[in-house]
Amino acid sequence: MLSAFSRAASRRVVATTAFRSFATDAAHKPVIDLHGIHARYANATYVAASKGGMLDQVESELNGLAAAASTSTAFSSFLENPLIPRDEKSAQIAKLLDGSKVSTITVNLCTTLAGNAKLGDLPKVATTYAQLMKAKRGQVDATIISAEPLTKKQTDDIAAAIKATSKDAKEVVIKSETDDSIIGGIQVQIGDQFLDLSVKSRIEEISRTPI
Repeated sequence: MLSAFSRAASRRVVATTAFRSFATDAAHKPVIDLHGIHARYANATYVAASKGGMLDQVESELNGLAAAASTSTAFSSFLENPLIPRDEKSAQIAKLLDGSKVSTITVNLCTTLAGNAKLGDLPKVATTYAQLMKAKRGQVDATIISAEPLTKKQTDDIAAAIKATSKDAKEVVIKSETDDSIIGGIQVQIGDQFLDLSVKSRIEEISRTPI
């Protein structure tokens, strides 16, 4: 009987430990679900950085590496070179980052990518990680296209309207562009959503209407 009680108690401890582990992991998951090869690496990196309290630091490090890849031909060529053996490439990127105060999390991501022959995808993984961080902050990026440059008040009003109609939006970052071909009004791009409120679109709509 005592043995049965011990086994039951042991099972309860295991179940409690498993539940706590699951709850802890869930607390560190990204707030949005992204899929694909780049998302898989970005999600794993996000969870590790969250557990270590290093989300912002890792974001900064990945942005720095992505910027280096876009400005340095030598670094970009190294990342994308398929002729370097995986183990050698992994060792080289680890040596390159050694002593640069880059976190172990970022180093582990880079060596894992190199070991899987995916180091050339580092900039795309960085971009995906940035998407996860924007979602965590409640940041919404919007591109506003207008025939003439918008005033600050117009930009602020549009940002406020987007924030009011976007679920969980805490901050709206506006990127303004001009295109005189739209004649007047605005076009709004938020992620994969596009809203055309331009005069040009109205004229085209009228031109398609049978008389």
